[in-house]
Amino acid sequence: MKIALINENSQNAKNPMIEAALKKVVEPMGHTVFNYGMYADEGSAPLTYVQNGILAAVLLNGGAADYVVTGCGTGEGAMLALNSFPGVICGHVEDPLDAYTFAQINDGNAVALPFALKNGWGQELQLEYTFEKLFGFGSGNGYPADRVVPEQRNKKILDGVRAAAFRPLPDILDDLDRELVRGALSGERFQELFFANATDETVITKVREIIG
Repeated sequence: MKIALINENSQNAKNPMIEAALKKVVEPMGHTVFNYGMYADEGSAPLTYVQNGILAAVLLNGGAADYVVTGCGTGEGAMLALNSFPGVICGHVEDPLDAYTFAQINDGNAVALPFALKNGWGQELQLEYTFEKLFGFGSGNGYPADRVVPEQRNKKILDGVRAAAFRPLPDILDDLDRELVRGALSGERFQELFFANATDETVITKVREIIG
């Protein structure tokens, strides 16, 4: 699985620590982490939590990522931004229990973590434990056992509702402020990572148009 890491501007200093914790857990599982920033370097192209949502939607809909790990100070803004787009089901995950139940019950493809709140000593351990529960036990299996059937049924219903509620991503990108979108796609390694991994030609074409 291709897992994309995205940080917004208030938490960019923690990017190396988050990347290290994520890679430590998921690489032995056979997953690959692609770090889209923003990076710890203060000169990095800034990302707001709204732009996190735009970038995550481009990566997931474009096939450049199968899963997005992101967040902001509280995780709330990033979660709301990601869920504003088609093809993205993002959970707000504070701890390992949240991670496990979101993966098993809601079967999403993105998480938003609170990288500032309640994170002092041991933050790297909390992240490792959270990533273990998020990626280490499959997804969509249901929990608890007596709720598996209705949970899986409800997830299919939700997928149908979301398919009816959203327009195609390229159409949405056209209607957003072009500089806002261009800023979301201006990270130092965006083009290198995106074009090497993306598979959806419609999204690829739209991205090329936007970034010129």
